[in-house]
Amino acid sequence: MLSRFKHVLSAFAPAPVGASARDKFLGALGALLGLLCTEWISRHALGEANPWFIAPMGASAVLAFAAPASPLAQPWSLVAGNISAALVGVFFAQWIPEPGLAAACAAAAAIAVMFSLRCLHPPSGAVALTAVLGGPSIAKLGYGYALYPVALNSAMLLCVAIVFNGVLKRNYPHRHVGTAPAVLNHAAATRLGFTSADLDEALRNHDQLLDISKEDLADIVLEAERRASLRRFGGLDCAQVMARDVVTVRDDEALDQAVRLLDRHRLAALPVVDEQGRLLGLLSHGDAVARKLRLELAPPLGVAAPALAVRDCMRSEVAFATPSMPAIELAKAMASGIACVPVVDATRTLVGAIYPSQLIDALYQLALASPEPAAVAALGAAA
Repeated sequence: MLSRFKHVLSAFAPAPVGASARDKFLGALGALLGLLCTEWISRHALGEANPWFIAPMGASAVLAFAAPASPLAQPWSLVAGNISAALVGVFFAQWIPEPGLAAACAAAAAIAVMFSLRCLHPPSGAVALTAVLGGPSIAKLGYGYALYPVALNSAMLLCVAIVFNGVLKRNYPHRHVGTAPAVLNHAAATRLGFTSADLDEALRNHDQLLDISKEDLADIVLEAERRASLRRFGGLDCAQVMARDVVTVRDDEALDQAVRLLDRHRLAALPVVDEQGRLLGLLSHGDAVARKLRLELAPPLGVAAPALAVRDCMRSEVAFATPSMPAIELAKAMASGIACVPVVDATRTLVGAIYPSQLIDALYQLALASPEPAAVAALGAAA
């Protein structure tokens, strides 16, 4: 009985806050600036009456400055949530004479409306209550209450949040970038251990609203998988995996000669180097053949097809590695279709190259030597 009671009490313990001291300070500073600007502009534009600076803006400031990545803090949620809740609150204030009942109905209906409009914003519940319980000055405004102070204050607070977070290079409004596309790439995601469908099913089984977007959650899982891979295979660097006798081509060589090299060595790509051996780019077999075919099928009128050089179809912006880089870092790039990763030193001189087959073989051999049978089975199945 005592253990069960302790288990129940443990649910009341404060949850850890995943924020650094800097983030905590910036969250408080941003809320201070946002609310000061909102109050000053509202008071000078609309008068000295207290209702112009409504209390729910403080709750909105907590989200916009302390948790800017939250889906509940995004511009649509902040502005549309507050305005829709204000309209709902005014409606029930006018149609239900009993304040307590009207307030309860307004908050409940505001939640339903926000869910429907996909603009759930917790402080908006207080906006709906303020419309009912705010007193004669707010009741006199009627539906105009949704425009000012609510819409005006929301817009002011949003502008300050965008500028403040932008100056600090914080991602607000929150844009979903980074590894999320890899989750939606079925082949790559399967090799990484889970798919978008797996994530959808897990969220459905969880059956609760989470204060995090699906894309951010996928990013976190992928980053955790990457760190687990580094912990397991991080001792294997690119210098141990790379081929040192690399077949290369110069950028001024004939494209036909480069294609023959690719065919002879059965390679999908060749590093392109200058006279000093510095990396200039990568020549893909597919790119070279496609360029030659286009000229052969549609040559310039009355002119012989020009002799192409490697520089005419090589890719200058290519992924590369350094000898000390953990080889497992290349797994994601190769899963997305990169056929060759050049390895360069500090002067960008080519010292080697890694192909997918070499990386797979190295990881497989490392897994065979590992005491973890699960890792061996997984890599054995992949090979």
